[in-house]
Parts: sequence; structure tokens; C-alpha cells
Amino acid sequence: MLDINFNDTIAAVATPVGESGIGIVRISGKKALIIADRIFVSKDGQKPSGFKRKPRSYTREDIVEINCHGGIIPLRKILELVLDSGARLSKPGEFTQRAFLNGRIDLPQAEAVLDIIRSKTDSALSLSAGQLKGALSKRLNQLRDKLLEILTVLDANIDFPDEDLETVDTKYICSNLANLEQECRSLLENSKIGRIFREGIKVVICGKPNVGKSSLLNALLKCERSIVTPIAGTTRDTIEDILDIRGIPVRIVDTAGIIEPHDLIERKAVSRSQRYIQEANLVLLVFDGSRSISYEDEVLVRKTKSKPTLALINKIDLKQRIKHEQISRRFKQLVRISAKRRENIDLLEEAIAQCVFNGKVKSGEEIWISNLRHIQKLKNIQKSIMRAKKSVNDNLSIELIAQDLKDSVGSLDEILGRRFSEDLLNRIFSEFCIGK
Repeated sequence: MLDINFNDTIAAVATPVGESGIGIVRISGKKALIIADRIFVSKDGQKPSGFKRKPRSYTREDIVEINCHGGIIPLRKILELVLDSGARLSKPGEFTQRAFLNGRIDLPQAEAVLDIIRSKTDSALSLSAGQLKGALSKRLNQLRDKLLEILTVLDANIDFPDEDLETVDTKYICSNLANLEQECRSLLENSKIGRIFREGIKVVICGKPNVGKSSLLNALLKCERSIVTPIAGTTRDTIEDILDIRGIPVRIVDTAGIIEPHDLIERKAVSRSQRYIQEANLVLLVFDGSRSISYEDEVLVRKTKSKPTLALINKIDLKQRIKHEQISRRFKQLVRISAKRRENIDLLEEAIAQCVFNGKVKSGEEIWISNLRHIQKLKNIQKSIMRAKKSVNDNLSIELIAQDLKDSVGSLDEILGRRFSEDLLNRIFSEFCIGK
């Protein structure tokens, strides 16, 4: 049994904690309007119960939202009044859980609510909003319908073997299964992009002292986040921030340029820098264009050899002493910039995006799956379809083929929420905050 009582009326503060112009206390359930009538008096004498919205509300229950001044104390006082009048405090994600259980939205749409809240860029928000509108659900339901069409033919021959039914057309089934397998493959390939938009990537700036790493961080962030001085070794610890590069959430890290530590603090700084390099999805290796390649540069080239690396020649506003071919022959991509004057930063951002997407052209019409639960289930579906196709080619029994397709439909039902367990719902909605 699900740990949810639809006879309860729930309430919570729906806006973030802190001071704001407007705050919202949300009430949902059978007593929502009764409670509102008890605590609210309008100037013209109208009662909230005169404006019923069920079942058009978010939860398909009666919902009341009380707007007030957004300070912590007014919101707390109103919520206490609502709870004293018969509501109980909602659990994390319970409003959205009720929307799902009442059939207002399916499970991918419910999960999209949390993704919208956590979106770090406009592209991530657009991806989640599309899922909330049902774009992913529509595609998955189409896949499910095609599987059921094949199953209908197979089940008819299984259930009525002695009837004068049409012979199973193996070419037709193989062709359709191949199309369905390709559909799964396409969704899984796009999921790599979806995961990037959802979770972002870690980009680490490294280079020897005084090559302009901190200036580069400031140029990318478009603000003075890191201290910049002509003194080598100014940055003795890592500095992190989040930025949006072509819609990609990027955690950018500026590392200490110390190569040979001289004291305990510098040893820890070097150790931390090395750890960040190992964890990086992409390394920006910065060279000082006004100086020749040095031993320190060579050390860093070796240390980053196993990581995806984008080489940058900085300080192009100064007289160039570095030999371009020394860098270009070692790295697939090379960008020349002036971090101080913020020249070619747009080219750098485009190069980072190209590294992330491997040069693929992205279409706004595509559906990018980003949820790990969906991805794992889709992999299972693809495997089941491949097994079914092999069984057809090997002339195995139609019962085996049908079972694999039923497994595929079952996995789709789990993604869509047509079939679910209490543990699954608890795991999903426990990640929500109270009030959502």
C-alpha cells in the first residue's frame, strides 16, 4: 500500500525560504475550500468555495493558494493557521505525487518538475519543460503501441493455434522490430546529450604559473571572480564557479599553477589540482604565447595526456615567442586568446561546446532523455527487442518472441508509470522539496 491518504488535506509553503515580495501557502485536498472559508474574508463577502477548480487543478483536487508578503514570519503564521484549521503538513513532493496518482500527469512528467527546479541553464530548462509537456511520453507511448501491434498478431496465433488465422509474417515482424530497435538506439544516443544538459560537465583550467589562468576564469565568467596580479603563484588553491556555455552547465575550476611545491600549503594545492585534473571532463591547458615552451609546460602536457584536452595559447596581445606548431601537432584543438582583453573568448566557448558534443548539430526538435532511470529501462527494452528479432531469424517459437516483447512493454510501463512500486515512488518524490 502506498503511504498516502487522499482523505488528508495537505498544506505547505510553495515558495523558497527567505524574504521576497510574494510568498505562497498551498493547500490541496477535500477540505481545502472549507479551510480557506474559515480563515479568509474578502471585502465583498465572497468565499473561496465559490471558485471551485477541481478537476482542472494541478493535483485534480480542490486547491487554494494563499498569496501574502514573502517574509518568513507571515508565511509561517499563515501555514500554522491552515494546519490548525484541519490540514497537515505535506511530505516532500506530495503535491506532484498526487498529481501523478490522480492521473493529471504521468511519471516522466512528474520527474520533469524536479528537473525544471534544478535546471542550471536555459537549454536544460527547455529540455525539462518539453518533458513536462509530454513530448517524451508521447514518443514512448508510440513505441509501446507499435510493440502491442506485433504482440496482438503473435498472441492470436498462440491462443488459437487451431484457428484458420493468417500465418505469422516473419519479414514483417523483423522489419518492425528493426525499426523499433533503431528508435531505442536513437533515444539512447540522444540521452548522452540529455545527461550533459542535466548534470553539466567539469572543466579544469591548468597551466604553469602566470600564464593567465585566473584572467581566463574571469573572462569566461564575465566578472572579476579570481584575483589577478603579475606575481606568479597568486592562486594557491582551486577556485570554482558555474557558467553557461552554449546551454551546457559548466563547473569551471581554476587550479593553482604550482609545479614544484616548496611548503605544506603548496603541496596540498598541487595535490588538489591533480585530483581535479583527473576528475575533469575537459582540461583547458593554457600556454603563455609571449614565452617559449618550458620544462613546466612539458610536465603539464604529460600530466594531461590521458584527458580530453583543449590547448589555449594566451596573451596573443603581446609579442609571440611560442612556436605554434609545437602546440598544434600535439593537440587536436587549439585556440588563440587574450584573456586579459577577452579576445576570442567566443571562439573558446564554441570550441568547448564542440568538444562536448563531438561536432554534432543539435536540433531543438529532438528529444533528449536525461533521466538515468529512463536510460536504464530503455537499454533493457532495446536488449529485449534484439533478442526477439534474433529469435525470429532463428525460427524459434513465437512464445519466446512474444515474451521478449511483453518484457519490453513492461519496461515502458515502468518508465511511464503505468506500473510502479511504492519504493520507486518514494525514491522519486523524496528528492522533491516540501511544497512541490
